[in-house]
Amino acid sequence: MAGVGDAAAPGEGGGGGVDGPQRDGRGEAEQPGGSGGQGPPPAPQLTETLGFYESDRRRERRRGRTELSLLRFLSAELTRGYFLEHNEAKYTERRERVYTCLRIPRELEKLMVFGIFLCLDAFLYVFTLLPLRVFLALFRLLTLPCYGLRDRRLLQPAQVCDILKGVILVICYFMMHYVDYSMMYHLIRGQSVIKLYIIYNMLEVADRLFSSFGQDILDALYWTATEPKERKRAHIGVIPHFFMAVLYVFLHAILIMVQATTLNVAFNSHNKSLLTIMMSNNFVEIKGSVFKKFEKNNLFQMSNSDIKERFTNYVLLLIVCLRNMEQFSWNPDHLWVLFPDVCMVIASEIAVDIVKHAFITKFNDITADVYSEYRASLAFDLVSSRQKNAYTDYSDSVARRMGFIPLPLAVLLIRVVTSSIKVQGILSYACVILFYFGLISLKVLNSIVLLGKSCQYVKEAKMEEKLSNPPQTCTPGKPSSKSQNKCKPSQGLSTEENLSASITKQPIHQKENIIPLLVTSNSDQFLTTPDGDEKDITQDNSELKHRSSKKDLLEIDRFTICGNRID
Repeated sequence: MAGVGDAAAPGEGGGGGVDGPQRDGRGEAEQPGGSGGQGPPPAPQLTETLGFYESDRRRERRRGRTELSLLRFLSAELTRGYFLEHNEAKYTERRERVYTCLRIPRELEKLMVFGIFLCLDAFLYVFTLLPLRVFLALFRLLTLPCYGLRDRRLLQPAQVCDILKGVILVICYFMMHYVDYSMMYHLIRGQSVIKLYIIYNMLEVADRLFSSFGQDILDALYWTATEPKERKRAHIGVIPHFFMAVLYVFLHAILIMVQATTLNVAFNSHNKSLLTIMMSNNFVEIKGSVFKKFEKNNLFQMSNSDIKERFTNYVLLLIVCLRNMEQFSWNPDHLWVLFPDVCMVIASEIAVDIVKHAFITKFNDITADVYSEYRASLAFDLVSSRQKNAYTDYSDSVARRMGFIPLPLAVLLIRVVTSSIKVQGILSYACVILFYFGLISLKVLNSIVLLGKSCQYVKEAKMEEKLSNPPQTCTPGKPSSKSQNKCKPSQGLSTEENLSASITKQPIHQKENIIPLLVTSNSDQFLTTPDGDEKDITQDNSELKHRSSKKDLLEIDRFTICGNRID
Protein backbone atom coordinates (compact mmCIF):
# COMPACT_ATOMS: atom_id res chain seq x y z
CA MET A 1 0.00 0.00 0.00
CA ALA A 2 2.92 2.35 0.54
CA GLY A 3 3.95 1.95 -3.07
CA VAL A 4 0.53 3.05 -4.26
CA GLY A 5 0.55 6.08 -2.01
CA ASP A 6 4.02 7.10 -3.15
CA ALA A 7 3.00 6.89 -6.79
CA ALA A 8 -0.18 8.91 -6.22
CA ALA A 9 1.37 11.61 -4.09
CA PRO A 10 3.16 13.49 -6.85
CA GLY A 11 -0.05 13.62 -8.86
CA GLU A 12 -1.96 15.22 -6.02
CA GLY A 13 0.42 18.07 -5.29
CA GLY A 14 2.09 18.77 -8.58
CA GLY A 15 0.71 19.90 -11.80
CA GLY A 16 -2.85 18.47 -11.80
CA GLY A 17 -4.61 18.17 -15.14
CA VAL A 18 -3.74 15.32 -17.40
CA ASP A 19 -0.20 14.82 -16.14
CA GLY A 20 -1.46 13.38 -12.88
CA PRO A 21 -3.11 10.29 -14.33
CA GLN A 22 -0.27 9.73 -16.76
CA ARG A 23 2.32 9.75 -13.94
CA ASP A 24 -0.03 7.59 -11.94
CA GLY A 25 -0.11 5.05 -14.71
CA ARG A 26 3.64 5.03 -15.14
CA GLY A 27 4.10 4.70 -11.39
CA GLU A 28 1.89 1.67 -11.27
CA ALA A 29 3.70 0.13 -14.18
CA GLU A 30 7.04 0.52 -12.42
CA GLN A 31 5.91 -1.13 -9.18
CA PRO A 32 7.10 -4.62 -8.34
CA GLY A 33 4.94 -7.52 -9.26
CA GLY A 34 3.62 -7.98 -5.74
CA SER A 35 1.55 -4.78 -5.81
CA GLY A 36 -0.19 -5.55 -9.15
CA GLY A 37 -2.47 -8.18 -7.78
CA GLN A 38 -4.09 -6.18 -4.99
CA GLY A 39 -7.31 -5.35 -6.99
CA PRO A 40 -8.69 -2.26 -8.81
CA PRO A 41 -7.90 1.31 -7.72
CA PRO A 42 -10.21 3.07 -5.27
CA ALA A 43 -13.52 4.52 -6.59
CA PRO A 44 -12.58 8.25 -6.17
CA GLN A 45 -9.41 7.77 -8.22
CA LEU A 46 -11.29 5.93 -11.05
CA THR A 47 -13.89 8.71 -11.23
CA GLU A 48 -11.17 11.30 -11.50
CA THR A 49 -9.50 9.40 -14.36
CA LEU A 50 -12.74 9.12 -16.36
CA GLY A 51 -13.37 12.81 -15.90
CA PHE A 52 -9.98 13.65 -17.38
CA TYR A 53 -10.73 11.49 -20.48
CA GLU A 54 -14.15 13.07 -20.98
CA SER A 55 -12.76 16.57 -20.84
CA ASP A 56 -10.13 15.59 -23.41
CA ARG A 57 -12.85 14.41 -25.86
CA ARG A 58 -14.74 17.68 -25.45
CA ARG A 59 -11.62 19.67 -26.31
CA GLU A 60 -11.09 17.59 -29.50
CA ARG A 61 -14.73 18.13 -30.58
CA ARG A 62 -14.39 21.91 -30.10
CA ARG A 63 -11.15 21.91 -32.06
CA GLY A 64 -12.82 19.93 -34.94
CA ARG A 65 -15.76 22.35 -35.10
CA THR A 66 -13.48 25.30 -35.34
CA GLU A 67 -11.58 23.67 -38.23
CA LEU A 68 -14.83 23.16 -40.31
CA SER A 69 -15.37 26.07 -42.71
CA LEU A 70 -16.74 26.80 -46.18
CA LEU A 71 -13.28 27.57 -47.49
CA ARG A 72 -11.94 24.22 -46.31
CA PHE A 73 -14.95 22.42 -47.95
CA LEU A 74 -14.37 24.17 -51.27
CA SER A 75 -10.69 23.37 -51.09
CA ALA A 76 -11.46 19.70 -50.51
CA GLU A 77 -13.92 19.58 -53.43
CA LEU A 78 -11.41 21.20 -55.77
CA THR A 79 -8.43 19.06 -54.81
CA ARG A 80 -9.91 15.63 -54.11
CA GLY A 81 -9.01 12.86 -56.58
CA TYR A 82 -9.93 9.31 -57.58
CA PHE A 83 -8.38 6.49 -59.61
CA LEU A 84 -10.31 4.87 -62.51
CA GLU A 85 -7.98 1.86 -62.56
CA HIS A 86 -9.58 0.70 -59.31
CA ASN A 87 -12.58 -0.41 -61.46
CA GLU A 88 -10.82 -1.17 -64.72
CA ALA A 89 -13.25 -3.87 -65.91
CA LYS A 90 -16.28 -1.59 -65.68
CA TYR A 91 -14.77 1.26 -67.68
CA THR A 92 -13.32 -1.12 -70.27
CA GLU A 93 -16.79 -2.55 -70.82
CA ARG A 94 -18.24 0.94 -71.22
CA ARG A 95 -15.60 1.79 -73.80
CA GLU A 96 -16.34 -1.39 -75.74
CA ARG A 97 -20.03 -0.47 -75.79
CA VAL A 98 -19.17 2.87 -77.36
CA TYR A 99 -17.00 1.15 -79.96
CA THR A 100 -19.82 -1.31 -80.67
CA CYS A 101 -22.26 1.55 -81.28
CA LEU A 102 -19.76 3.15 -83.63
CA ARG A 103 -19.35 -0.12 -85.55
CA ILE A 104 -23.09 -0.81 -85.84
CA PRO A 105 -23.78 1.53 -88.83
CA ARG A 106 -21.03 -0.04 -90.93
CA GLU A 107 -21.83 -3.67 -90.06
CA LEU A 108 -25.58 -3.14 -90.35
CA GLU A 109 -25.36 -1.46 -93.74
CA LYS A 110 -23.13 -4.25 -95.03
CA LEU A 111 -25.84 -6.72 -94.04
CA MET A 112 -28.56 -4.47 -95.48
CA VAL A 113 -26.80 -4.07 -98.83
CA PHE A 114 -26.21 -7.80 -99.11
CA GLY A 115 -29.82 -8.57 -98.17
CA ILE A 116 -31.25 -5.96 -100.56
CA PHE A 117 -29.30 -7.47 -103.44
CA LEU A 118 -30.61 -10.90 -102.43
CA CYS A 119 -34.17 -9.53 -102.62
CA LEU A 120 -33.34 -7.86 -105.94
CA ASP A 121 -32.05 -11.16 -107.30
CA ALA A 122 -35.25 -12.97 -106.28
CA PHE A 123 -37.35 -10.09 -107.68
CA LEU A 124 -35.54 -10.00 -111.04
CA TYR A 125 -35.91 -13.77 -111.29
CA VAL A 126 -39.68 -13.32 -111.71
CA PHE A 127 -39.22 -11.02 -114.72
CA THR A 128 -36.24 -12.65 -116.44
CA LEU A 129 -35.58 -16.35 -115.84
CA LEU A 130 -39.04 -17.46 -114.74
CA PRO A 131 -40.65 -16.79 -118.18
CA LEU A 132 -37.83 -18.71 -119.85
CA ARG A 133 -38.20 -21.63 -117.43
CA VAL A 134 -41.95 -21.68 -118.02
CA PHE A 135 -41.34 -21.72 -121.78
CA LEU A 136 -38.92 -24.64 -121.45
CA ALA A 137 -41.35 -26.56 -119.23
CA LEU A 138 -44.21 -26.05 -121.71
CA PHE A 139 -41.93 -27.05 -124.59
CA ARG A 140 -41.06 -30.27 -122.77
CA LEU A 141 -44.73 -30.92 -122.12
CA LEU A 142 -45.64 -30.42 -125.79
CA THR A 143 -42.75 -32.48 -127.14
CA LEU A 144 -43.11 -35.29 -124.62
CA PRO A 145 -44.61 -37.78 -127.14
CA CYS A 146 -41.47 -37.42 -129.27
CA TYR A 147 -39.27 -38.66 -126.44
CA GLY A 148 -41.58 -41.43 -125.25
CA LEU A 149 -42.76 -42.15 -121.74
CA ARG A 150 -39.45 -43.33 -120.37
CA ASP A 151 -39.99 -41.36 -117.17
CA ARG A 152 -43.10 -41.82 -115.10
CA ARG A 153 -43.15 -38.07 -114.39
CA LEU A 154 -44.43 -35.85 -117.16
CA LEU A 155 -42.57 -32.87 -115.69
CA GLN A 156 -39.97 -32.44 -113.02
CA PRO A 157 -41.19 -30.94 -109.71
CA ALA A 158 -39.30 -27.70 -110.34
CA GLN A 159 -40.95 -27.36 -113.75
CA VAL A 160 -44.40 -27.88 -112.26
CA CYS A 161 -43.72 -25.12 -109.71
CA ASP A 162 -42.50 -22.80 -112.47
CA ILE A 163 -45.66 -23.33 -114.52
CA LEU A 164 -47.82 -22.68 -111.46
CA LYS A 165 -45.98 -19.45 -110.73
CA GLY A 166 -46.32 -18.28 -114.32
CA VAL A 167 -50.03 -19.06 -114.47
CA ILE A 168 -50.65 -17.27 -111.16
CA LEU A 169 -48.81 -14.20 -112.45
CA VAL A 170 -50.80 -14.08 -115.69
CA ILE A 171 -54.18 -14.57 -113.99
CA CYS A 172 -53.51 -11.97 -111.29
CA TYR A 173 -52.23 -9.50 -113.88
CA PHE A 174 -55.50 -9.65 -115.81
CA MET A 175 -57.48 -9.46 -112.57
CA MET A 176 -55.59 -6.27 -111.63
CA HIS A 177 -56.95 -4.57 -114.78
CA TYR A 178 -60.34 -4.42 -113.07
CA VAL A 179 -58.88 -2.29 -110.25
CA ASP A 180 -59.01 1.41 -111.11
CA TYR A 181 -55.86 3.11 -109.79
CA SER A 182 -57.15 6.65 -110.46
CA MET A 183 -60.37 6.10 -108.55
CA MET A 184 -58.41 4.65 -105.64
CA TYR A 185 -56.08 7.67 -105.66
CA HIS A 186 -58.90 10.23 -105.46
CA LEU A 187 -60.74 8.16 -102.86
CA ILE A 188 -57.68 8.12 -100.60
CA ARG A 189 -56.87 11.78 -101.26
CA GLY A 190 -60.30 12.83 -100.01
CA GLN A 191 -59.66 11.40 -96.55
CA SER A 192 -58.31 13.39 -93.62
CA VAL A 193 -54.66 13.26 -92.67
CA ILE A 194 -55.12 11.44 -89.39
CA LYS A 195 -57.35 8.86 -91.07
CA LEU A 196 -54.73 8.22 -93.73
CA TYR A 197 -52.08 7.82 -91.03
CA ILE A 198 -54.19 5.14 -89.33
CA ILE A 199 -54.87 3.45 -92.66
CA TYR A 200 -51.16 3.33 -93.49
CA ASN A 201 -50.34 1.71 -90.15
CA MET A 202 -53.10 -0.85 -90.65
CA LEU A 203 -51.72 -1.62 -94.11
CA GLU A 204 -48.25 -2.30 -92.69
CA VAL A 205 -49.68 -4.76 -90.17
CA ALA A 206 -51.81 -6.42 -92.85
CA ASP A 207 -48.77 -6.72 -95.13
CA ARG A 208 -46.88 -8.67 -92.45
CA LEU A 209 -49.84 -10.95 -91.83
CA PHE A 210 -50.31 -11.58 -95.55
CA SER A 211 -46.61 -12.37 -95.96
CA SER A 212 -46.61 -14.81 -93.05
CA PHE A 213 -49.59 -16.79 -94.34
CA GLY A 214 -49.01 -16.31 -98.07
CA GLN A 215 -45.80 -18.29 -98.31
CA ASP A 216 -47.50 -21.19 -96.51
CA ILE A 217 -50.27 -21.10 -99.12
CA LEU A 218 -47.76 -21.16 -101.97
CA ASP A 219 -45.68 -23.94 -100.38
CA ALA A 220 -48.83 -26.00 -99.84
CA LEU A 221 -49.71 -25.56 -103.52
CA TYR A 222 -46.23 -26.57 -104.72
CA TRP A 223 -46.11 -29.66 -102.51
CA THR A 224 -49.66 -30.72 -103.38
CA ALA A 225 -48.92 -30.44 -107.11
CA THR A 226 -45.61 -32.34 -106.94
CA GLU A 227 -46.40 -34.91 -104.25
CA PRO A 228 -45.92 -38.48 -105.55
CA LYS A 229 -49.15 -40.20 -106.44
CA GLU A 230 -48.27 -43.38 -104.56
CA ARG A 231 -48.81 -41.54 -101.31
CA LYS A 232 -52.15 -41.67 -99.57
CA ARG A 233 -54.13 -38.53 -100.33
CA ALA A 234 -54.15 -36.19 -97.33
CA HIS A 235 -55.09 -32.91 -99.04
CA ILE A 236 -58.09 -31.20 -100.59
CA GLY A 237 -56.68 -31.25 -104.12
CA VAL A 238 -54.56 -29.13 -106.40
CA ILE A 239 -57.41 -26.98 -107.78
CA PRO A 240 -58.56 -25.60 -104.37
CA HIS A 241 -54.95 -24.86 -103.43
CA PHE A 242 -54.45 -23.13 -106.77
CA PHE A 243 -57.49 -20.87 -106.30
CA MET A 244 -56.32 -20.05 -102.76
CA ALA A 245 -52.91 -19.04 -104.13
CA VAL A 246 -54.46 -16.86 -106.86
CA LEU A 247 -56.74 -15.17 -104.34
CA TYR A 248 -53.83 -14.53 -101.97
CA VAL A 249 -51.58 -13.00 -104.65
CA PHE A 250 -54.42 -10.81 -105.92
CA LEU A 251 -55.40 -9.51 -102.47
CA HIS A 252 -51.78 -8.91 -101.47
CA ALA A 253 -51.16 -7.01 -104.70
CA ILE A 254 -54.18 -4.79 -104.00
CA LEU A 255 -52.91 -4.16 -100.47
CA ILE A 256 -49.51 -3.06 -101.78
CA MET A 257 -51.28 -0.86 -104.35
CA VAL A 258 -53.16 0.91 -101.55
CA GLN A 259 -49.82 1.44 -99.76
CA ALA A 260 -48.29 2.92 -102.91
CA THR A 261 -51.34 5.14 -103.47
CA THR A 262 -51.21 6.44 -99.89
CA LEU A 263 -47.53 7.24 -100.33
CA ASN A 264 -48.30 8.97 -103.62
CA VAL A 265 -50.94 11.14 -101.92
CA ALA A 266 -48.38 12.05 -99.26
CA PHE A 267 -45.90 13.13 -101.93
CA ASN A 268 -48.47 15.25 -103.76
CA SER A 269 -49.94 16.96 -100.68
CA HIS A 270 -49.26 20.70 -100.57
CA ASN A 271 -48.00 21.05 -97.01
CA LYS A 272 -46.28 17.63 -96.85
CA SER A 273 -47.96 17.02 -93.49
CA LEU A 274 -48.94 13.45 -94.32
CA LEU A 275 -45.41 12.64 -95.50
CA THR A 276 -44.01 14.04 -92.26
CA ILE A 277 -46.44 11.97 -90.18
CA MET A 278 -45.61 8.81 -92.14
CA MET A 279 -41.89 9.42 -91.61
CA SER A 280 -42.44 10.01 -87.90
CA ASN A 281 -44.04 6.59 -87.78
CA ASN A 282 -40.57 5.13 -88.33
CA PHE A 283 -39.33 6.81 -85.16
CA VAL A 284 -42.26 5.36 -83.23
CA GLU A 285 -40.84 1.99 -84.22
CA ILE A 286 -37.78 2.76 -82.09
CA LYS A 287 -39.94 3.06 -78.99
CA GLY A 288 -41.60 -0.29 -79.67
CA SER A 289 -38.34 -2.16 -80.23
CA VAL A 290 -35.48 -0.67 -78.24
CA PHE A 291 -36.80 -1.18 -74.71
CA LYS A 292 -37.53 -4.89 -75.07
CA LYS A 293 -35.37 -7.91 -74.46
CA PHE A 294 -33.76 -9.28 -77.61
CA GLU A 295 -31.64 -12.34 -78.22
CA LYS A 296 -29.52 -13.02 -81.26
CA ASN A 297 -32.29 -14.99 -82.94
CA ASN A 298 -34.82 -12.21 -82.39
CA LEU A 299 -32.38 -9.65 -83.74
CA PHE A 300 -31.87 -11.84 -86.81
CA GLN A 301 -35.60 -11.79 -87.45
CA MET A 302 -35.73 -8.03 -87.05
CA SER A 303 -32.79 -7.58 -89.43
CA ASN A 304 -34.54 -9.69 -92.07
CA SER A 305 -37.70 -7.67 -91.56
CA ASP A 306 -35.79 -4.40 -92.00
CA ILE A 307 -34.19 -5.69 -95.21
CA LYS A 308 -37.57 -6.68 -96.64
CA GLU A 309 -39.15 -3.40 -95.54
CA ARG A 310 -36.41 -1.28 -97.06
CA PHE A 311 -36.52 -3.11 -100.39
CA THR A 312 -40.31 -2.88 -100.51
CA ASN A 313 -40.11 0.86 -99.83
CA TYR A 314 -37.69 1.25 -102.73
CA VAL A 315 -40.16 -0.47 -105.07
CA LEU A 316 -43.03 1.66 -103.73
CA LEU A 317 -41.00 4.82 -104.34
CA LEU A 318 -40.34 3.61 -107.89
CA ILE A 319 -44.08 3.13 -108.43
CA VAL A 320 -44.79 6.62 -107.02
CA CYS A 321 -42.23 8.18 -109.35
CA LEU A 322 -43.65 6.33 -112.37
CA ARG A 323 -47.20 7.48 -111.62
CA ASN A 324 -46.12 11.07 -111.05
CA MET A 325 -43.99 11.18 -114.18
CA GLU A 326 -46.92 9.87 -116.19
CA GLN A 327 -49.18 12.65 -114.88
CA PHE A 328 -46.61 15.28 -115.90
CA SER A 329 -46.04 13.77 -119.39
CA TRP A 330 -42.60 12.45 -118.44
CA ASN A 331 -41.16 15.90 -117.86
CA PRO A 332 -37.62 15.48 -116.46
CA ASP A 333 -37.94 18.65 -114.41
CA HIS A 334 -40.64 17.10 -112.25
CA LEU A 335 -38.27 14.29 -111.31
CA TRP A 336 -36.06 16.83 -109.53
CA VAL A 337 -39.13 18.01 -107.64
CA LEU A 338 -39.67 14.48 -106.30
CA PHE A 339 -35.99 13.83 -105.63
CA PRO A 340 -35.73 15.68 -102.26
CA ASP A 341 -38.77 13.86 -100.85
CA VAL A 342 -37.45 10.50 -102.02
CA CYS A 343 -34.07 11.17 -100.41
CA MET A 344 -35.77 12.29 -97.20
CA VAL A 345 -37.79 9.07 -96.96
CA ILE A 346 -34.74 6.90 -97.62
CA ALA A 347 -32.55 8.85 -95.16
CA SER A 348 -35.15 8.61 -92.40
CA GLU A 349 -35.44 4.85 -92.93
CA ILE A 350 -31.67 4.39 -92.72
CA ALA A 351 -31.36 6.62 -89.64
CA VAL A 352 -34.15 4.79 -87.81
CA ASP A 353 -32.59 1.39 -88.54
CA ILE A 354 -29.17 2.50 -87.32
CA VAL A 355 -30.48 4.03 -84.09
CA LYS A 356 -32.74 1.05 -83.41
CA HIS A 357 -30.05 -1.58 -83.90
CA ALA A 358 -27.41 0.44 -82.04
CA PHE A 359 -29.48 0.68 -78.87
CA ILE A 360 -30.80 -2.88 -79.10
CA THR A 361 -27.25 -4.22 -79.21
CA LYS A 362 -26.26 -1.88 -76.37
CA PHE A 363 -29.10 -2.84 -74.03
CA ASN A 364 -28.78 -6.58 -74.73
CA ASP A 365 -24.96 -6.83 -74.71
CA ILE A 366 -24.75 -8.05 -78.31
CA THR A 367 -21.56 -7.42 -80.24
CA ALA A 368 -21.41 -5.96 -83.73
CA ASP A 369 -19.86 -9.20 -85.03
CA VAL A 370 -23.28 -10.81 -84.94
CA TYR A 371 -24.20 -9.11 -88.22
CA SER A 372 -21.43 -11.02 -89.99
CA GLU A 373 -23.05 -14.22 -88.71
CA TYR A 374 -26.39 -13.07 -90.10
CA ARG A 375 -24.76 -12.32 -93.44
CA ALA A 376 -23.17 -15.77 -93.47
CA SER A 377 -26.57 -17.38 -92.77
CA LEU A 378 -28.14 -15.56 -95.71
CA ALA A 379 -25.19 -16.53 -97.89
CA PHE A 380 -25.61 -20.14 -96.81
CA ASP A 381 -29.19 -20.09 -98.15
CA LEU A 382 -27.98 -18.89 -101.52
CA VAL A 383 -25.18 -21.45 -101.78
CA SER A 384 -27.29 -24.36 -100.52
CA SER A 385 -29.99 -23.62 -103.14
CA ARG A 386 -27.39 -24.51 -105.81
CA GLN A 387 -26.49 -27.85 -104.22
CA LYS A 388 -27.45 -31.27 -105.52
CA ASN A 389 -29.53 -31.87 -102.38
CA ALA A 390 -31.45 -28.58 -102.71
CA TYR A 391 -35.10 -28.95 -101.77
CA THR A 392 -36.41 -25.45 -102.56
CA ASP A 393 -35.99 -22.66 -105.04
CA TYR A 394 -33.86 -19.72 -104.03
CA SER A 395 -36.68 -17.18 -104.33
CA ASP A 396 -38.79 -19.32 -102.00
CA SER A 397 -35.96 -19.54 -99.45
CA VAL A 398 -35.66 -15.75 -99.46
CA ALA A 399 -39.42 -15.51 -98.94
CA ARG A 400 -39.26 -17.80 -95.92
CA ARG A 401 -36.19 -16.18 -94.43
CA MET A 402 -37.12 -12.53 -94.87
CA GLY A 403 -40.87 -12.60 -95.42
CA PHE A 404 -40.38 -11.12 -98.90
CA ILE A 405 -42.74 -12.71 -101.45
CA PRO A 406 -41.96 -11.34 -104.93
CA LEU A 407 -45.11 -12.47 -106.76
CA PRO A 408 -47.59 -9.81 -105.48
CA LEU A 409 -45.06 -7.02 -105.83
CA ALA A 410 -44.18 -8.19 -109.34
CA VAL A 411 -47.86 -8.26 -110.37
CA LEU A 412 -48.34 -4.70 -109.13
CA LEU A 413 -45.18 -3.40 -110.83
CA ILE A 414 -46.16 -5.00 -114.16
CA ARG A 415 -49.62 -3.46 -113.84
CA VAL A 416 -48.23 0.02 -113.14
CA VAL A 417 -45.58 -0.12 -115.86
CA THR A 418 -47.98 -1.33 -118.55
CA SER A 419 -50.52 1.34 -117.64
CA SER A 420 -47.95 4.14 -117.42
CA ILE A 421 -45.88 3.37 -120.51
CA LYS A 422 -47.56 3.02 -123.88
CA VAL A 423 -45.76 0.82 -126.40
CA GLN A 424 -46.55 1.75 -130.01
CA GLY A 425 -44.57 1.01 -133.13
CA ILE A 426 -41.75 -1.33 -134.04
CA LEU A 427 -39.12 0.88 -132.44
CA SER A 428 -40.94 0.77 -129.11
CA TYR A 429 -41.13 -3.02 -129.19
CA ALA A 430 -37.44 -3.17 -130.06
CA CYS A 431 -36.70 -1.00 -127.02
CA VAL A 432 -38.79 -3.34 -124.87
CA ILE A 433 -36.82 -6.35 -126.12
CA LEU A 434 -33.52 -4.60 -125.46
CA PHE A 435 -34.73 -3.64 -122.02
CA TYR A 436 -35.65 -7.28 -121.32
CA PHE A 437 -32.20 -8.46 -122.36
CA GLY A 438 -30.72 -5.76 -120.15
CA LEU A 439 -32.72 -7.11 -117.20
CA ILE A 440 -31.45 -10.61 -117.94
CA SER A 441 -27.87 -9.31 -118.02
CA LEU A 442 -28.41 -7.49 -114.74
CA LYS A 443 -29.89 -10.63 -113.18
CA VAL A 444 -27.01 -12.84 -114.33
CA LEU A 445 -24.38 -10.33 -113.21
CA ASN A 446 -26.07 -9.87 -109.85
CA SER A 447 -26.33 -13.64 -109.35
CA ILE A 448 -22.67 -14.21 -110.18
CA VAL A 449 -21.46 -11.50 -107.81
CA LEU A 450 -23.80 -12.66 -105.04
CA LEU A 451 -22.73 -16.28 -105.47
CA GLY A 452 -19.06 -15.36 -105.25
CA LYS A 453 -19.61 -13.20 -102.18
CA SER A 454 -21.76 -15.91 -100.59
CA CYS A 455 -19.05 -18.54 -101.04
CA GLN A 456 -16.58 -16.13 -99.46
CA TYR A 457 -18.84 -15.49 -96.46
CA VAL A 458 -19.53 -19.20 -96.00
CA LYS A 459 -15.82 -20.00 -96.01
CA GLU A 460 -15.06 -17.19 -93.57
CA ALA A 461 -17.76 -18.53 -91.23
CA LYS A 462 -16.37 -22.12 -91.66
CA MET A 463 -19.75 -23.50 -92.71
CA GLU A 464 -18.56 -25.66 -95.63
CA GLU A 465 -19.10 -28.89 -93.72
CA LYS A 466 -22.80 -28.07 -93.40
CA LEU A 467 -23.03 -27.99 -97.17
CA SER A 468 -21.42 -31.42 -97.37
CA ASN A 469 -23.74 -32.85 -94.71
CA PRO A 470 -27.29 -32.83 -96.08
CA PRO A 471 -30.17 -32.11 -93.71
CA GLN A 472 -31.85 -35.05 -92.04
CA THR A 473 -35.20 -36.08 -93.47
CA CYS A 474 -38.04 -37.97 -91.89
CA THR A 475 -41.26 -39.46 -93.10
CA PRO A 476 -44.35 -37.41 -92.28
CA GLY A 477 -46.66 -38.56 -89.58
CA LYS A 478 -43.90 -39.74 -87.25
CA PRO A 479 -43.39 -38.04 -83.91
CA SER A 480 -40.61 -35.55 -84.26
CA SER A 481 -39.21 -36.39 -80.84
CA LYS A 482 -38.19 -39.80 -82.18
CA SER A 483 -36.66 -38.43 -85.33
CA GLN A 484 -33.15 -39.51 -84.41
CA ASN A 485 -34.08 -43.16 -84.65
CA LYS A 486 -36.35 -42.96 -87.70
CA CYS A 487 -34.63 -40.36 -89.87
CA LYS A 488 -32.06 -41.15 -92.50
CA PRO A 489 -29.77 -38.73 -94.25
CA SER A 490 -30.70 -37.96 -97.80
CA GLN A 491 -28.35 -38.10 -100.73
CA GLY A 492 -25.93 -35.23 -100.86
CA LEU A 493 -22.42 -34.09 -101.62
CA SER A 494 -19.34 -35.86 -100.44
CA THR A 495 -16.92 -33.97 -98.29
CA GLU A 496 -14.19 -34.20 -100.93
CA GLU A 497 -16.13 -32.22 -103.54
CA ASN A 498 -15.21 -28.63 -104.05
CA LEU A 499 -17.69 -25.91 -103.06
CA SER A 500 -17.40 -23.98 -106.29
CA ALA A 501 -17.92 -27.09 -108.38
CA SER A 502 -20.93 -28.34 -106.42
CA ILE A 503 -23.02 -25.20 -106.91
CA THR A 504 -23.21 -25.72 -110.68
CA LYS A 505 -24.55 -29.28 -110.65
CA GLN A 506 -28.18 -30.24 -111.01
CA PRO A 507 -30.19 -31.91 -108.26
CA ILE A 508 -30.27 -35.68 -108.27
CA HIS A 509 -33.70 -37.11 -109.02
CA GLN A 510 -34.66 -39.84 -106.57
CA LYS A 511 -36.12 -43.11 -107.78
CA GLU A 512 -39.85 -43.58 -107.68
CA ASN A 513 -39.76 -46.71 -105.54
CA ILE A 514 -38.15 -44.80 -102.70
CA ILE A 515 -40.61 -43.23 -100.32
CA PRO A 516 -40.21 -39.45 -100.64
CA LEU A 517 -39.07 -37.73 -97.55
CA LEU A 518 -39.90 -34.33 -96.15
CA VAL A 519 -37.18 -32.05 -94.83
CA THR A 520 -37.95 -30.87 -91.35
CA SER A 521 -35.94 -28.66 -89.06
CA ASN A 522 -35.55 -29.05 -85.34
CA SER A 523 -37.38 -25.78 -84.75
CA ASP A 524 -40.39 -27.10 -86.67
CA GLN A 525 -40.23 -30.35 -84.71
CA PHE A 526 -40.33 -28.47 -81.45
CA LEU A 527 -43.35 -26.43 -82.49
CA THR A 528 -45.39 -29.33 -83.93
CA THR A 529 -44.72 -32.17 -81.51
CA PRO A 530 -47.93 -33.74 -80.11
CA ASP A 531 -48.88 -33.17 -76.51
CA GLY A 532 -48.33 -36.81 -75.58
CA ASP A 533 -44.57 -36.56 -75.99
CA GLU A 534 -43.92 -33.92 -73.33
CA LYS A 535 -40.91 -35.77 -71.99
CA ASP A 536 -39.32 -35.83 -75.43
CA ILE A 537 -40.07 -32.15 -75.85
CA THR A 538 -37.97 -31.29 -72.82
CA GLN A 539 -35.13 -33.41 -74.19
CA ASP A 540 -35.29 -31.70 -77.57
CA ASN A 541 -35.49 -28.32 -75.84
CA SER A 542 -32.36 -29.05 -73.84
CA GLU A 543 -30.58 -30.06 -77.04
CA LEU A 544 -31.64 -26.78 -78.64
CA LYS A 545 -30.10 -24.82 -75.80
CA HIS A 546 -26.72 -26.51 -76.17
CA ARG A 547 -26.41 -25.99 -79.89
CA SER A 548 -24.22 -23.30 -81.33
CA SER A 549 -25.72 -19.98 -82.37
CA LYS A 550 -24.65 -20.38 -86.00
CA LYS A 551 -26.60 -23.59 -86.29
CA ASP A 552 -29.66 -22.00 -84.73
CA LEU A 553 -29.64 -19.15 -87.23
CA LEU A 554 -29.91 -21.57 -90.14
CA GLU A 555 -33.16 -22.94 -88.74
CA ILE A 556 -34.89 -19.61 -88.10
CA ASP A 557 -37.02 -17.98 -90.74
CA ARG A 558 -38.89 -14.71 -90.68
CA PHE A 559 -41.96 -16.08 -88.90
CA THR A 560 -40.50 -18.69 -86.53
CA ILE A 561 -41.38 -18.17 -82.88
CA CYS A 562 -38.13 -17.80 -80.96
CA GLY A 563 -37.45 -15.92 -77.76
CA ASN A 564 -39.85 -13.27 -76.58
CA ARG A 565 -41.26 -11.62 -79.67
CA ILE A 566 -41.53 -11.63 -83.43
CA ASP A 567 -40.88 -8.35 -85.17
